[in-house]
Amino acid sequence: MKNLLFLLTLIFNINANAQSFNEDKTAFSNLVKRMYATTPFEGVKIVDDYDRQYLVSIISLEKAKYTSESTMNSVAKVKAQSQANTFLNGASISMDMIITTKETKDSTKNVKTIVETVEQIKQNSVGFSRGLELLTNFYDSNNFRMIYIYLLDLKQSNH
Repeated sequence: MKNLLFLLTLIFNINANAQSFNEDKTAFSNLVKRMYATTPFEGVKIVDDYDRQYLVSIISLEKAKYTSESTMNSVAKVKAQSQANTFLNGASISMDMIITTKETKDSTKNVKTIVETVEQIKQNSVGFSRGLELLTNFYDSNNFRMIYIYLLDLKQSNH
């Protein structure tokens, strides 16, 4: 009988803590969504919530550019990890601009010059951001873009 009572008490406590954790996460998710609705942004922000400090990485992807939702989800996760890693560990960015010109002649010997400009941006960073998790995702007000909000608890991480 004591074992049964102990087991029921344990299950009740686990359930109560899980509900509290989910309620906290939902409240924080709503807070960040309100922040985004007030002033839409992409990138990384540090958000304080009582005694916790979180790194929030927000990604906005155009739905039409992706063939499936799973591809869009994967791209969002990689971009969020890259943003968080750059913020936490720094990065070096280099840019090259390549300009090419082509001349073509039509049948009347008129010369037409076509200028193409290609900009190459490279980012190098060292590090890894552990513990980044998807907090929520939703469509923007126009229903054209999917907004992803990723979260990293800075108090629990080693940074």
